[in-house]
Amino acid sequence: MKNINEATSYQKKNNFITLILITTSYWFFMLSDGALRMLILLYFYKLGFSPITLAYIFLLYEFLGMITNLSAGWIAKNFGLKSILYSGMTLQILVLFFLSYTAVDWNSYRGILTVIICQGLSGIAKDLTKVSSKSAIRILAPVNKSSTLFHWTSWLTGSKNSIKGLGFFLGCLLLVFFDFKNSVLILSSILALLFLCVIIKMPQIKEERKGTTKLKSIFSLSTDTRINYLSIARLFLFGARDVWFVVGIPLYFTSALTFGERFSEDTAFLLIGIFMACWIILYGISQVLAPRMISKQIELKPAKTIRKLISILIIFPAIIVLLSYYNGSQPTFFLTISIVALLLFFGFFFALNSSLHSYLILLFSSKDTVTLNVGFYYMSNAAGRLLGTLLSGISFQIGGLTTCLAICSLMLILCLIFSQKIILK
Repeated sequence: MKNINEATSYQKKNNFITLILITTSYWFFMLSDGALRMLILLYFYKLGFSPITLAYIFLLYEFLGMITNLSAGWIAKNFGLKSILYSGMTLQILVLFFLSYTAVDWNSYRGILTVIICQGLSGIAKDLTKVSSKSAIRILAPVNKSSTLFHWTSWLTGSKNSIKGLGFFLGCLLLVFFDFKNSVLILSSILALLFLCVIIKMPQIKEERKGTTKLKSIFSLSTDTRINYLSIARLFLFGARDVWFVVGIPLYFTSALTFGERFSEDTAFLLIGIFMACWIILYGISQVLAPRMISKQIELKPAKTIRKLISILIIFPAIIVLLSYYNGSQPTFFLTISIVALLLFFGFFFALNSSLHSYLILLFSSKDTVTLNVGFYYMSNAAGRLLGTLLSGISFQIGGLTTCLAICSLMLILCLIFSQKIILK
């Protein structure tokens, strides 16, 4: 009996160490991911590319993310969480090294194609790493109650987003003090060093049971209708965010801050980085705190809580649209400050909705199906980002930030409609 208890204790310790190492890898990956996104967006904006072209750069990233999320669940079930974690980290490091050493004229079609392909590979890497870390919570975390699962899930998601927020600022900072190639070389070196440490320290634990799921099944809807409706709601939720977040708000702030030579372009980039970082960090902190704020409401009135959180979220972009309409086309100081404040409130309530979704997908999944369900769910997440990214460039080119936020409001209404169809048992 003593030997059995010691073995169990040793296995739990190894599981916890593995969970921490996977989470740390995920953090550093998201730091590089956020920094790379801002580097590419602002660098190619400086080169004179249109909003639609800037959106095109990120489309393959989101599309391949969809495909990866579907297949990553199958890969994890058949080959283990560490396999997809190592694959994702290795691919991201290779992408960053390639961007730092490749000799192309970024202002040419060849340069644009190169960065689109690299972004696509980075999208694959990100979602491999994400599925690994999200599934590790369900499989390795010491959870006994659903409320504890909510805390673990919210902590991982929130901390990851806070780190990504720092990545946005890091990307702006690197672009101000270094050129593009040296910036991505710095990112690749940091990630490679961390990854080497993770490989050395990763315990030799017994991998999760290998699956026998057929590959074709990953392209099917879930047999649980709650997961299907939740995934559709997730699609519109993240589409509503990215329709203004990816292209619209960075370009609006660049225009507003440099209008009338108020600030230099470099100063504007740093201020944009600070705002983007603050938004994502606030978003991440709110996700960590979400269980304390809404766990009781979820237990007592789950359906009402879901509807209430989405309904509140719709208010903020609608107010900005009205303010922009009455303000006119010129970016005034009052409008810019109002947009900053309202979008920070939006980020807080968006975080509560996102955290609730991340909790529900794990709650609805058994340990045997979690990697497949998480992969399918985050495929919908990536589809929403794909749709939002495309519409961000198009809508900003057509009608500026006002049009972006009008479409955001419409997407949130659709999110509300499908959220109401989720029946909690």
